[in-house]
Amino acid sequence: MDRFLLMTCFARAVETGSFTAAARDLGLGQPNVSRYVAALEQHLQTRLLHRSTRKLSLTPEGERYYADVRRILDAVDESESSFRSNVDPSGLLRVACPTALAHAFVLPHVPAFLERYPKLTLDLQINDRYINLIDEGTELAIRIGQLEDSALRARRIGSYERVFVASKSYLARRGVPQTPDDLRDHDCVIYTLLSSGATWRFRDADVPVSGRLRVNSPEAVSAAVIAGLGVGHGPAWLFDEGLRSGCLKFILTGYSAPAVPVQIVYVANRLLPTRATVFMDFIAEVFSRTPAFGGTAKPAVAGQQ
Repeated sequence: MDRFLLMTCFARAVETGSFTAAARDLGLGQPNVSRYVAALEQHLQTRLLHRSTRKLSLTPEGERYYADVRRILDAVDESESSFRSNVDPSGLLRVACPTALAHAFVLPHVPAFLERYPKLTLDLQINDRYINLIDEGTELAIRIGQLEDSALRARRIGSYERVFVASKSYLARRGVPQTPDDLRDHDCVIYTLLSSGATWRFRDADVPVSGRLRVNSPEAVSAAVIAGLGVGHGPAWLFDEGLRSGCLKFILTGYSAPAVPVQIVYVANRLLPTRATVFMDFIAEVFSRTPAFGGTAKPAVAGQQ
């Protein structure tokens, strides 16, 4: 029995969530992967996975065994990589990224990345929900905000300030808020996936806000603010279109909160394959050349009031 093959099939089944996806990744038939995992369970005399028609999930014993297996596989990969340092990175790399960041700053550079590494396949998972790297088999995630999960490590690739904006039509109708507390009497467009919820952070205080529109997309926040539906809150680059056209104006400019970090996170106890480290290096270099993440606003809009 090739125990290394059994462990590899088990790990990929956990990370992809199905025998079919694991088989596709490994170039094996789905029945073989299922049979190999069953053989591993028989060898260990314990059930590692709960099987259902929708997905696989780990048993408590499977969780403990997966952590050990992942360390073993990573150690083997790291050992082999020292002998093939001159070999181009290859394989499938899964990266999660928030929608606004992906469309504005990551996707435009993907062609250059794939051209540089022709043996590598990128699975870019673009959405704004929280991705559990271990459960969903994702190696890297680009995230906004402070790292709170102790099971992860982070590499900071930039930061930005959150700004407060409103359309000229809205301000003419409702007046210009002079202090953060004034927002209690204004309609604010609420981004429902923001970790702080309907509480906006300022330099000296956190202010609860409310409004008649709640959305789960950053792009929808920008569109709603341009349409005059309320005050918006977010990175300056999210509102570039409205700011450049003159439709939107900055407000409460003297009350900005500290800069928000942008980070690439990965599982702390897992050795990263070369394909992941080259992606981190590539994106870190891209962000280092992007004014939006250098701690200052772009000159084209910085002087607007």
